[in-house]
Amino acid sequence: MASSTLYTYPENFRSYKILIAAQYSGAKLESPAFKFGETNKSDDFLKKFPLGKVPALETSDGTAIFESNAIARYVGGEKLHGKTPTEQALVEQWISFADCEIVPSSCTWVFPCLGIIQFNKQNTERAKQDIQKALGVLNTVLKTKTYLVGERITQADVTVACALLQLYQHVLEPGFRAPYQNTNRWFTTMINQPQFKTVIGSFKFCEKMAQFDAKKFAEVSGKGKKEEKKPNKKPKETAPKTEAEAPKKEVNLLAEYIKSVPASKTFVMDDWKKKYCNEDNVMDWFFDNIDEESYSVWYGTYNYNSELTQPFMSMNLIGGMFQRLEKMRKYAMGVHCLFGENKDSAISGVWVWRGKKLIFGVDPDLNTDAESYTWRKMDLSSAEDRRIITEHFNMDEKSTEKGGRKFNDATHYV
Repeated sequence: MASSTLYTYPENFRSYKILIAAQYSGAKLESPAFKFGETNKSDDFLKKFPLGKVPALETSDGTAIFESNAIARYVGGEKLHGKTPTEQALVEQWISFADCEIVPSSCTWVFPCLGIIQFNKQNTERAKQDIQKALGVLNTVLKTKTYLVGERITQADVTVACALLQLYQHVLEPGFRAPYQNTNRWFTTMINQPQFKTVIGSFKFCEKMAQFDAKKFAEVSGKGKKEEKKPNKKPKETAPKTEAEAPKKEVNLLAEYIKSVPASKTFVMDDWKKKYCNEDNVMDWFFDNIDEESYSVWYGTYNYNSELTQPFMSMNLIGGMFQRLEKMRKYAMGVHCLFGENKDSAISGVWVWRGKKLIFGVDPDLNTDAESYTWRKMDLSSAEDRRIITEHFNMDEKSTEKGGRKFNDATHYV
């Protein structure tokens, strides 16, 4: 096979299965210099690959192939895809298993730890459960087998192993992976094959489960970057402005309000957010440490539940609200839950913030969405209010809304 050109960036797990397949088939691949966000946005690249995604392959005859599984099939040839129609079908089965049952949950769990996406506690817990299920399926199948299909390595093994790479590297600590000895044995066999080692190098298993790092996320997402100071230029001489012409300094109403609130010695918002994101069973700590002289907890119910239709649209509504509240992120944390089903749902939220009054009323910019809710201050001595706070902050799937609607989904603002 003549040399083909593979466009990708370093350590792309979707490209690993292609590069490993090439090692088995002997296919020659060239990988030119690639800068994500530039190379794949160029006119030349988009002319060949309109989606602008990688990995992408250009064959020696100029054929453009996108989607990693299709490229791996082309590069690996028939050797890795089974001898019989049954084996070929089973190989495709495990490739689909990797893409549908492992990769989405792996990204949901691992990417926040790498600072690539924001952490969502409920989604992460669900992803962990899905990964446990997938590892269990593999563990059962591999109890009596060395490889997933037949008596030799196929693209099924290559693709599933590559889908598991970031899990075993970052979050599957010894205790978590211990129940899946057959899967562990098979994965260890895969990564120690010469064809794998040539591509991924020396592999180190996770020793301690990685956690979400808000600071890293801010750096990766660009939210933590400070604007680069430009060299001072000599200002042009202009006539002095009159008092009426001089621009007025914008007052940060929220910051001014926060200055009037006493600092707490027992409850620091950043500490609470870290504990909430990284630990389980944190509500006892919350109630023991919340300082009602400096903080308050509020419950909001959406006023227009009759207008809610599809759950995903309702979650987008909540997400839009959170985005417009960016300036209060330093001082507040909240969780909104969606209860019910299509055309019969309700939204409610619980917030804790610095200060004793309704923070949305401090600055008109904060009240754009909040005015669509009815808010009340929670009584932390009330068992019922504590239950509502706990169920919201835990995103408890067993909870129900006062109208009897069952929990559907939730997201948080941290």
